[in-house]
Amino acid sequence: MFLSTLDNGSFGAAAAALGTDPSTVSKAITRLEEQLTYQLFFRSTRKLKVTEAGQIYADAVRKLLAELDACENQLMAVNSQPEGVLKVNLPVSYGRLYVLPLLDEFSRRYPDIKLNITFSDDYVDIIEQGIDISIRSGSVSDSRLVARKLSPLDFIICASPAYLKQHEAIKNYDDLWTHRWARFRFKQTGKVMPISLANNAGGIDLINPDDSYVVDDGEAMVELCRSGLAITQAPHFLLRKELQSGELTPLFPLLRNEDFGVYVLYPKRRFLPRKVSVFIDYIKEAIEGMGETPDVTWASEITPVNS
Repeated sequence: MFLSTLDNGSFGAAAAALGTDPSTVSKAITRLEEQLTYQLFFRSTRKLKVTEAGQIYADAVRKLLAELDACENQLMAVNSQPEGVLKVNLPVSYGRLYVLPLLDEFSRRYPDIKLNITFSDDYVDIIEQGIDISIRSGSVSDSRLVARKLSPLDFIICASPAYLKQHEAIKNYDDLWTHRWARFRFKQTGKVMPISLANNAGGIDLINPDDSYVVDDGEAMVELCRSGLAITQAPHFLLRKELQSGELTPLFPLLRNEDFGVYVLYPKRRFLPRKVSVFIDYIKEAIEGMGETPDVTWASEITPVNS
């Protein structure tokens, strides 16, 4: 009644908004003032004007009611079935190789959630485009988003056994300059990704060796390497099947930039819809089942030729 009176400007208008009579509202405000021992309104025959104490009280009450409303919504969500359309944006290769194989089981668990999935390696403003969840690799700097890390981002230089038989031996970083490379070009910027090498100071050096094959699709880059046409450096998620099967051979220890990772992103909000929370929990659980956590990937177990 106090907030309605403040917002509507009079006892009469507040009573009309609340479906009661002006005397009931007036008496309630008087009792509240007596309880607080502060005057909340200056009263006149024409209008009400909030006092300084009344404004302070109003600001506090609005915050409390907002928190109460969010709590009630959250409790209702806990008891409700996750349902509705869930809009998810995925990076192309990670989405195909890691996420798509997981969706059959997710749909069995949550049959009332309808998935609307888009694929893009470019920057996507998920708030502007109304996307519920995005998975991204690299670094995250958007303060409007919550970022939950799925895994580190491990880069591995590798070649096929056939390539290694037909070309000069690769024993150290200096040898990399004499070999043919398959490299990745970013569609959004047109830039070719440099090759990252660990240096003796514990940092990372970026080099640009031969670029005989430049592609804008990560899986195509790996296929060029698997076919014996070139060597490549790629993130762990692109190389999982080939390295575990022996189709590709790791040449050096993996390289990890601690500022990078694979993240699930979603907009900051007081109330997280159940359809969003169950998808995030499911993906994290499934990725952990593949041997990846926020601190480690399966690639930590591989043994390179030059260790």
